[in-house]
Amino acid sequence: QIQLMESGGDSVEGGGSLRVSCGASGYIYGDLCWGWFRQVPGKERERVGGIDLDGDINYVDSVKGRFTISKDNATNTLHLEMNKLTPGDTAMYYCAADHNYVRCANHRYNFWGQGTQVTVSS
Repeated sequence: QIQLMESGGDSVEGGGSLRVSCGASGYIYGDLCWGWFRQVPGKERERVGGIDLDGDINYVDSVKGRFTISKDNATNTLHLEMNKLTPGDTAMYYCAADHNYVRCANHRYNFWGQGTQVTVSS
């Protein structure tokens, strides 16, 4: 089992920046693929981006050029740096991870954190 815990959520003004992080613990073996998701009440969860097993980092179009995903391998911590935030980025942000090749290839994840709230005011 892998446990994930997000941190860093906060309230910021539009145009501001914020970094949220996700720490992994538990029985971690082999490589992991990672994903950052966000969800607003009443809407479907959206994949913001992630790191695939081959190391490719990808993003949804709406955050390209504003968000950056990085990983600290020494601490198994995933970061999401968010810049030029808009009220449209307001959501609960979740990280997810997996080590199964097929699930990773399809951006499916078995392990999820509890989420951290990001609120952007106009």
